[in-house]
Formats: sequence, structure tokens, C-alpha cells
Amino acid sequence: MHEFDVMIGTSELITKEILKGQLAGAGIRKGDRIIVHSSMKAIGWVSGGAQAVTEALLETVTEKGTVVMPAQSADNSDPANWQMPPVPEDWQEPIRRSLPAYDPHLTHLRGMGKVAECLHRHPKTFRSPHPSHSFIAWGCDAEEWMREHPLEDSFGEGSPLGKMYGTGMKVVLLGAGYDSCTALHLAEYRAPGLRTYREGAAVMVDGERHWVGYDMAVLDSDDFPVLARAFEREHPGEVAHCRIGQAKTTIVEMDPLVDFGTGWVGKLRAKKEASDIGETRD
Repeated sequence: MHEFDVMIGTSELITKEILKGQLAGAGIRKGDRIIVHSSMKAIGWVSGGAQAVTEALLETVTEKGTVVMPAQSADNSDPANWQMPPVPEDWQEPIRRSLPAYDPHLTHLRGMGKVAECLHRHPKTFRSPHPSHSFIAWGCDAEEWMREHPLEDSFGEGSPLGKMYGTGMKVVLLGAGYDSCTALHLAEYRAPGLRTYREGAAVMVDGERHWVGYDMAVLDSDDFPVLARAFEREHPGEVAHCRIGQAKTTIVEMDPLVDFGTGWVGKLRAKKEASDIGETRD
């Protein structure tokens, strides 16, 4: 959607101060720890664009809090697994040899949105070292949470998500749906029956660029909206719905959502496994 269309579709001027007031009204406070997923198209036309949205978030929680966003660069991965778009088989090995190594400052964010791209440019932002599934963070916990990110633990206990759990983290879906809720990947990692596949990425090892293979979890965010509806029915007190700009926004406590999701995903996997066994016997 072009900027003209966004402006025409915005009924009232949105400024940084208006956004800050709406965030405060939604319960976001100084010192809060938040992980944000956002859509500028959903928010509407903002005076100052993504920079104004980013500054509104930072100035609301202040440096006594922490703002986290996913910063994935999923194209630094094995081209044999690419589907959108797939690449010819004879391109795969040349791609593995030629992809630039992950650099937390230079490697672009793929599909994360303008607000995350803006936060990435902030001089006080830290980015975790995972070549495909990194996070960015600003604020009091940023350096510690982003310092380590094991290659084979994209969204598990050793990842930034694992470090965020237990800290009172809030998930802010600012014009985004639960299918974008990265925190639920932690539930997938914790649930029984996690499967993996072989993945790869270009990284720097001892100052030299290498292609490194690793085991990656099989994840499925398509189930997250159904999971979330069940969570909201059972835990209405853990969820708030509001509008930030023009965006329908959901704010949810991360720990209860992950705890519920872990059990929900575990039951779903067990059901699918039982179904697969039944089909095999038939």
C-alpha cells in the first residue's frame, strides 16, 4: 500500500504524543518490558512515520524498561529449504558459497516491518548473534538479553525469548495478529514432541566466513490464532484490547500465554501423532 493510500485511509492526524498517550492508556508504563510486533499500514499515517512510532515506544517505557522486536533474516538459510521463492537446484550450492556472513549491523531484517527496521538503526540497540532468527532490544536489559543466542536454539531456553520469560514481559501486537507472536515459539520449543530438520547459515568463525549447518525446530505459527482464542477465553484477565493509532492492538502477559501455549501445543502434537499412527495402521 502506498503512502497516499494510507493517508487517505487515516481519519485523524496521528502524532508521537498521541501514540504515547494511547500507549499509557493501554497500560504501558515506565520500566515495562515489552516485545512488539507492529504494522505501519494498520496504525495509519503518522507524522514522522516509523521513527515517531519507535520513539513513542521508547519514551513510554524509558531506559528503565526494555523494548524488544524480532529481527529475523530468514534468507540467511539453506536454499534447499526455500519455498517463497524456491530456487533451482543448481543454484543452491553457489548460494551457500556466496551468501554474506551474518553481521548484526549490516544484515537486513526480512519481513519485520518499518518499526523494527527503525529500531535496528538506533545507536543504543543491541542485536542477538543468531544468523537467521535474531532479536533486537533497547533499554535496561538489552545488552544482557542479546549477548548470546545459540545457533541451535532459535527460540528456546538459551535464546532471548528464554531470557525474557519470568521478567514480566508484555507482548504488544500493534496492528499484528497472534500469527506474528514470536513468543509462542518458546511454547513450541517447550512442548513435548518437538521435531527438527537440517538448516544452515553463513556466519563468521574466528574472523572467517563459513557455511555452518545446524538443527532447526519444525515450527508452525498457523496454529497460533486458534491457540490464542482458547487462551483468551480461559484467561481474559491477562489480555487487553485497544487501539493504538488506528491499529487494533492486543497486549498480553507473555508468561501465562507461553505456559498455556506449551500445554496446548503438546496436546495438539499428541493428537496429530495418534492420527498419523491410526492412518499408518489403516
